[in-house]
Amino acid sequence: MYVLGFKLANIGGRAALTNEVNYYDVETISGGSMSSDPMVLLGSSRELDELSLRLNEFDPTGPLDSVALAPPVPRPGNCYAVGLNYRNHAEEANLPIPPVPMVFTKHTNCITGPTQDIVMKSDFVDYEAELVAVIGKDGKDISLRNAYDHIAGFCVGQDISDRPVQFSATPPQFNLGKSFDTFGPIGPVVTSLSGLQNYESLEIECEVSGELRQKDNTRELIFDIPALVAYLSEIVTLRSGDIIFTGTPSGVGAVSGKFLRHGDILSTTIHGLGTLKNRCVRAADHSRADVIPENLTKLLKAARSKKTL
Repeated sequence: MYVLGFKLANIGGRAALTNEVNYYDVETISGGSMSSDPMVLLGSSRELDELSLRLNEFDPTGPLDSVALAPPVPRPGNCYAVGLNYRNHAEEANLPIPPVPMVFTKHTNCITGPTQDIVMKSDFVDYEAELVAVIGKDGKDISLRNAYDHIAGFCVGQDISDRPVQFSATPPQFNLGKSFDTFGPIGPVVTSLSGLQNYESLEIECEVSGELRQKDNTRELIFDIPALVAYLSEIVTLRSGDIIFTGTPSGVGAVSGKFLRHGDILSTTIHGLGTLKNRCVRAADHSRADVIPENLTKLLKAARSKKTL
């Protein structure tokens, strides 16, 4: 039997299933048998698929265009991220292809919704469009063959980076520079793999105020989803609600010299998953905002000369 799959949203802190037009409160349409908490439901993929098939039996809770969507995974236990996971991004930074996934963490306070503002505290804040994999089923030492069984679905993500903080030490440290509040927009919904025609080949695009900055396909990932799940689960137990930012393609601001500015609209689309549209807001400087580290200076000089490092 062909399953259409589910699209799980967070509306006012309550789980909802969506179609192209309307949303349906999960607790209501399930007659109270399913939780209103989006985090709880990430481990209930089969039940969500089955309920989603029956949406036409229910009155909608409301139209989608009447509500603001919150992050569909509002309280991830862990937020893993992968650097240099597209060959063209490694090449543009003149860095070698990693022999294993280059994993770092974003602190979960950074997670925000698909239309919320991104608050910046320096003039060197960067964008990185990414596919985000959402863990649905706990697992340890997960095999490549079974990896997708542990994925609840995918969503769109932005790995926002404050480059002065990231490059303030040698070697660079990633987590704090990428974990400012609002530096992890995700959404607009979690889409189950059964709702995607080809979940291993998804077009990804990033525009800044209408200018196309990044365009690629997730089939170009150096380490694909099964490889990331298998590698991470050798080291840590993956839990339902953990999320994995899987890496960004070429075109980031640190190489092009084009950083985010106050008033920019950052639009990130993955075909089949939807679009994030976040406004960039410049706030007061952080303590390192006017200290341009040597590594960042090299990147900026390379950008001005239209060369890689």
